[in-house]
Amino acid sequence: MDDDFQSIQRTFMEKHYQEFDDSEENKLIYTSIFNEYISLIEKYIEEKLLDRIPGFNMTAFTMSLQQHKDEMAGDIFDMLLTFTDFLAFKEMFLDYRAVSMSRCLFSLARWLYSSA
Repeated sequence: MDDDFQSIQRTFMEKHYQEFDDSEENKLIYTSIFNEYISLIEKYIEEKLLDRIPGFNMTAFTMSLQQHKDEMAGDIFDMLLTFTDFLAFKEMFLDYRAVSMSRCLFSLARWLYSSA
């Protein structure tokens, strides 16, 4: 993915990652965050495709993807799946949270060590 997309995704995850925890039960807020994410990503993809394909229709594109999912390369389909599959979305946030928490702990340990 291009840098713009990664920046949009990273900003969105930074804004919401603290809402997520690794439990079987899903919080009600996950639904609104998921819907906001889908809207954000669809808008980004649609704008990029409209730039390249005049008359592009996102609804038709989504339906076509679902009809031909068995024909797509695994990596591409997995990436697209995180845009619409809630469990993949939640896993992405849990991974981001784990990395962010590790960075915070590392920074704290470094600060404590330098203060000693």
